[in-house]
Amino acid sequence: MSPRFTEWRQPLQLGEVRLDIAAIGRTGHRAPVVFLHGFGSSKEDYADLVQHPEFDGRPFLAWDAPGCGASTLDRPERIDLPLLVMTARQLIDHQGFERFHLVGHSMGGLTALLLAHLYPERVLSFTSIEGNLAPEDCFLSRQVYAHPAQSDEAFFAAFIERTRHGRDVSSTFYAATLRHRVRTEAVRPIFRSMVTHSDEGDLLGKFLALPCPQHFMYGEQNRHLSYLGQLAQAGVRLTEIPHCGHFPMYSNPVLMWWALAEFFGESERFAGI
Repeated sequence: MSPRFTEWRQPLQLGEVRLDIAAIGRTGHRAPVVFLHGFGSSKEDYADLVQHPEFDGRPFLAWDAPGCGASTLDRPERIDLPLLVMTARQLIDHQGFERFHLVGHSMGGLTALLLAHLYPERVLSFTSIEGNLAPEDCFLSRQVYAHPAQSDEAFFAAFIERTRHGRDVSSTFYAATLRHRVRTEAVRPIFRSMVTHSDEGDLLGKFLALPCPQHFMYGEQNRHLSYLGQLAQAGVRLTEIPHCGHFPMYSNPVLMWWALAEFFGESERFAGI
């Protein structure tokens, strides 16, 4: 079988941190899509784009964040949101994407929001799949403070066990992959940075200020999020995914892909593409 996407490794030097990033993607004639995965997930969450004919001809780029999946870095204690944003900028530029649709889930949604805030002229549309917009969104990351531990290993082991019994649909499946998708020593630095930005970064204000079409996707289990009404009032497209919690790519991927394809087409008509 001929491959339907390309895999490669991209070495990066960001200040004092040396990274080796595992990425996937493909070329095409339509406006490209950049995907940023969430904590404990990986670039493979988005590989099924090639299985859906509505995305034929559309380039895409996805990668494992530093310290996650097959990507490595030599100083995991230095991982924070600014490093994740710089990594994204370098990879996007390397692919030659000038303007692109931007999609991020959870941690990736927060990273993508900071990226879009810095380079709004390059983003055709922004889809946040339960990306952090407020302090209430730190239901995973705030455990770094709610459940302190003496070591990275002790914290991560207890975090995995708590997640196995989480309320969100697909939590048990998600927990089963965590050991394979995140370096143990990277977990607490990532979580601390996510909490800081969620508490102090005016993320909702940044999201609403973006000049591109905005899309917020959430699982029906999380329809209680306090800011959904404010997003709707501001004209943000809202997609509630049924039979789903925080992980639509695991619990209801067919509807997730349908909603993304529809939003990309709508955004391109808005932009006159």
